[in-house]
Amino acid sequence: MSQATSNDTEGESPSAHFKTLRTLVPYLWPRGRGGLKLRVVIAMAFLAAAKLTTVYVPFLYKAAVDALTVESAAIIVVPLFVIIGYGLARVMAQAFGELRDAVFAKVGQHALRSIALNTFHHLHRLSLRFHLERQTGGLSRSIERGTKGIDFLLRFMLFNVLPTLLEIGLVCGILLYRYNFWFAAITFFSVGGYITFTLLFTEWRIKYRREMNRSESEANTKAIDSLLNFETVKYFGNEAHEETRFDQSLERYQKAAVKSQITLSGLNIGQGFIIAAGLIGVMLLAAFGVRDGTMTIGDFVLVNTFLIQLYLPLGFLGFVYREIKQSLVDMEAMFKLLSVEKEVEDRDDATVLEAARGEIEFDRVGFNYEADRQILRDVSFTVPAGKTVAIVGPSGAGKSTISRLLFRFYDVTEGAIRIDGQDIRRVTQDSCRSAIGIVPQDTVLFNDTIGYNIRYGRPEATDAEVEEAARLAHIHEFVSGLPLGYHTIVGERGLKLSGGEKQRVAIARTILKKPSILLFDEATSALDSHTEKEIQASIREVSVDRTTLIIAHRLSTIIDADEILVLEDGRVVERGSHAVLLSQDGLYADMWRRQQQAAEYQERLAEALGPLEPEFDDVSRPIPVEAPAE
Repeated sequence: MSQATSNDTEGESPSAHFKTLRTLVPYLWPRGRGGLKLRVVIAMAFLAAAKLTTVYVPFLYKAAVDALTVESAAIIVVPLFVIIGYGLARVMAQAFGELRDAVFAKVGQHALRSIALNTFHHLHRLSLRFHLERQTGGLSRSIERGTKGIDFLLRFMLFNVLPTLLEIGLVCGILLYRYNFWFAAITFFSVGGYITFTLLFTEWRIKYRREMNRSESEANTKAIDSLLNFETVKYFGNEAHEETRFDQSLERYQKAAVKSQITLSGLNIGQGFIIAAGLIGVMLLAAFGVRDGTMTIGDFVLVNTFLIQLYLPLGFLGFVYREIKQSLVDMEAMFKLLSVEKEVEDRDDATVLEAARGEIEFDRVGFNYEADRQILRDVSFTVPAGKTVAIVGPSGAGKSTISRLLFRFYDVTEGAIRIDGQDIRRVTQDSCRSAIGIVPQDTVLFNDTIGYNIRYGRPEATDAEVEEAARLAHIHEFVSGLPLGYHTIVGERGLKLSGGEKQRVAIARTILKKPSILLFDEATSALDSHTEKEIQASIREVSVDRTTLIIAHRLSTIIDADEILVLEDGRVVERGSHAVLLSQDGLYADMWRRQQQAAEYQERLAEALGPLEPEFDDVSRPIPVEAPAE
């Protein structure tokens, strides 16, 4: 009978469902793919053949029964062939169904692949704003649910619901033509009543499924959030608090699940009554017909078999109805992702950036994330080819926004940014980003090998090029000393490496990219002073003869820059070399004094505490390793 499902079906509307189905059609009838279109036609032919054979099977059953109730010399021969034909017809009906699925499989899988790839492609081309505001888990779940919804819809709606409706029409027509109006009417109204009752009852009990879904999602969210923040939970000793929050969601799920099961039992009982009523009706009519001599025993069996065959696929109607509705909702959610417009998009006449020299120019740049939140105001500066310019300033001054604008994660709202004289809004995003290599403050590595993470800068690079980049980043010796070398797994987000090791991997990755411009976005602000000095030495080495823009928090790391810009409230308030800025005794000089005082305090504190065993040896510390997955 009907089965439970665990999906939510809120927010559906018939018009939205129709639009979703219309969106799916081009994927099932792909332009320029004649082979796939032919498969659709053949699959539909097999579908029709399967249903016609299924409807014909009861006639062979009737013939066998009638033959066995007739006393004649042919009784031993005729049923034999009819029974063999009956068995062959059942096999053919199943075979046609399997052939239909086999032929259509390539079409369905191609549609799933195309939709998932298009969605993934589109998401990677949406703006940074979208990805900062989105929930990664919810986004991946939308794609996962959407593709599963399409798969279910293709399998059940095309090859279960529609064929069943076709069979109902055929059977009612046959009963009306072969017998009389009442046989067709009882069959039609019993099946129609069954469908109506199932859909209405299922719609009513969906509220319990929704509550189950909400509670399940809430419990999963709390569990994942708690486990991702494992250390924070431990810091505050809040294990019991987390367990209580998790259990509250489980309790709500439990109550909803019990109600769902009770109502499911009620649905199944109601369906049973309707089935019984329909069977009783047609069997009584047939029995009276046999008594009156207008029907045979075979006819009695025939009408009973027709009705049983109709009820069998309808037994899962409640489950199929909910799943189809949910599939449409999930597909709609996924297709909505495809409708999200790109905030930054290449112009139709965009050219490829030519960045041989790598000179950067910010020309009266203004930018705001929102209309009432101005981030940058009239920012102008130039980073000459092969020179190093640093940008400093208090938190919230707009330093990191500059790097995002340079990468075209956003487009400026005022002014222009040029690379070698070319407005980056007039060039392709890919060519712009390929010219820039970045080492960010928070280096996030893929949960793969060290070699893979370095090679990510240029996937087609050879092993020798990867090792050369690692040498320039001063990490080759460390990696070579590991049991698995470049095959060492770094862990999720690179957690098996120390901060300094991750930064060196990031530097190696950027070197391998061979960009014209280097961008260091607070690349050492999260490191200890010893590691910072080593990373800074690597940065100076790889920056030689390259246009370099450094966004810094610690002023000690940029004293050798050719020019230093001081940002405050989105404006450049000071500029000059380190010595010039100190002599001006302005904001930069104040920041320098504060940081020097903090550094002196740390030194005095270290002297007072005495030498401590370092927790991390940034160069030689062994890290846990594991073999790469086979």
